[in-house]
This record gives sequence, structure tokens and C-alpha cells, in this order.
Amino acid sequence: MASAVNKRIYINGVGCLSPQLTLDNRLFLEEPVSTESNRLKAIDANYKEFVPPEMVRRMGRIIKMGVAAAKTCLADAGCQMPDAIITGTGLGCIEDTEKFLGNMIKNNEEFLTPTAFIQSTHNTVSAQIALLVQCHGYNFTYVHRGFSFESAILDSLLQIENGRASTVLLGTADELTANSLQIQKRLGFWRRNPIDNLKLFDHPDKGTIAGEGAVFFLLDEKKNSTTYTVLQDVEMLFMPHSADEIRSQINGFLNRNGISESDISLLLVGQNGDTRHQKVYDEVAEGSFPNVPACGFKHLCGEYMTASSFGVWLAAKIMKEQRIPEILQVSKKPSELKHILLYNHYQGINHSLILLSQP
Repeated sequence: MASAVNKRIYINGVGCLSPQLTLDNRLFLEEPVSTESNRLKAIDANYKEFVPPEMVRRMGRIIKMGVAAAKTCLADAGCQMPDAIITGTGLGCIEDTEKFLGNMIKNNEEFLTPTAFIQSTHNTVSAQIALLVQCHGYNFTYVHRGFSFESAILDSLLQIENGRASTVLLGTADELTANSLQIQKRLGFWRRNPIDNLKLFDHPDKGTIAGEGAVFFLLDEKKNSTTYTVLQDVEMLFMPHSADEIRSQINGFLNRNGISESDISLLLVGQNGDTRHQKVYDEVAEGSFPNVPACGFKHLCGEYMTASSFGVWLAAKIMKEQRIPEILQVSKKPSELKHILLYNHYQGINHSLILLSQP
């Protein structure tokens, strides 16, 4: 699946709440957070700065995460209210869903309070943001597993391309609970033994580190003083049969955008230390981009269905500041960053390409 967007669409603001110190946009991974575990928990903000105190108690954690990231993004862009809000989530409000189902069993399906049920729906995050900023425009949430964020990008680009919106608040939010961690651990997703996330790539093995977070971007058809980068294009590949097929898709993707492999300044890949899914990243990097600096990012945010949004946040910051943080361990740093390509896949099923360019 590919987009066909002709306008230059700019990222003019970002807000990222993650397991790293990223919510303060004045910082940029100068002091990476190290955690020895098989789970990376997002660093909670002082949510009373973003939500009226009387509402904080009733909000689920994922809603507070999303609101904090979204309001940070809007403030960063100097925008009070976007024309549209489009979000993606892999699993939605798990905590409230668990709470409601638990109370249903405990109370024998009687005397249930509606709050947890109301907040358990997947579009609760975008709806709450809309209520807080008084945005009455287009509001949509994509729940497409590993394609959730990419589907939201595609919709956002098309909304601006077709003139239905000039500014779009694009974002993601996913949370991890003790129950979901345990269930996915049984499926073999996570490492059995704790590991230092900053040393994840030095110790490849089966499984990886679970993550969570909320990331938002303010997309605008106009460039201004706050602009980070151009969100050029996105493409999704469902269960490609081989690395050759992926490389062919990459060639077509780059040709569609008028650039070649040699024009890519940095390749961001979604490797997560899981040996079962590393081979395809190596084959793509070595086959299509042998001379392009490449690095992973999931040792900073962990693995989850919308982790590629953290990669786009990272790419946007790199592009604006024209520097690559030391924690990414890029040995050969380019003299100028013109195009950054993010290639990610979730569980070998949902593969995606996202291209960002210098504004």
C-alpha cells in the first residue's frame, strides 16, 4: 500500500512521552535511561500540568500519556487547535478494559460503574484530546496492529493533500500492563531474563524488551520557524515473501519520491535484538544501503505495535538539530542529513517504510 501525496507536508511540532527523557523538547537523549528488565515503562509526566486536577483521577494512564504528548506537541508548534486529530494504537486502553472485565466478574455483572467501560474504547485518547482543545473537526483512530501508525500517517497526508485540513495532529499511544506483558511473554515475544536495554543489541537472543509510549506530531502544509522536517511518504508491506521483494519495494518507493539509495543520509531500522527477526534487517541494509549509516532505536523505547512513531520522532529531531545522538552508535556520521529512511516491521508481518526529508 502506498501514498500518492504531491504537497510538501511539514512536521512543525513534536511531543514524545517514552521510557526516555523525551517529553522536554529542549533535551535530546543526552542522558539515556538505562533499565535492566524485559520491560521499558514510559516515564510519567506531572499530568496535572496538562489536565485539570479533578479529571486526572478518573483518567486511565494511556489517556494521560496521550494528552501530555499531544499538548506538548501543540505547544511546540505554537498551535492552539488543529483542523483534525488522527491517531493510531495497537491495543488501545488495555488497563481500563481489564478493569471493566475484572469488575464484571467480581460483581457478577451487577452494579458496574461505567467509567472504565467508557474509557476502554480505542478512540478514547483522540476523543479526550479533542474535548480538551475544543477541536470539532475530523477525528479518527486506526487500530491496525503493526500498521496502526502508518495508516494514521497515510490518512493525515491525504487529508492535507485533498484540502480537508491544513493542520493535523497525528499521534499514537500504546500502554503495557502486567497481564498483557505476561500473555505476550508466553507467546515468546519478550526476553526470559532481564537485560540492560542500552546493551540490547550487544546480546542478541530470542525475544526482546517490551515497550510503551505516546508520540504526537503537528503536520502542516506550511513551513515555519518551528519546522522539524518534511514527512515525505509512507508505504506498507504485508508479509513480503523475501528480502528481494522488500528491496524491490524500497526501490519503487524511492523512485516515486525522486531519490535513489545513495541519497539516503541515514537508515533507521526497527531491529529489537530478537534473532528471529534480525536477518531481514541485515539483508535490506547490506543489499540496498551498503554505504549508508544505519542504526536501531528500539533499545530506547522497547517493542510495541506503534514503536515506529518513536522512530519518526527520533528522525525528526535528528533532522532539525542536524546531529545524531551518541547513544545510537553510528560509526560513520554523514556531514549533512538530507533524507532519513525508517524501515520497520512488527513480528515479521507488518513492514513499513517512512521517508523524511530536509525542509
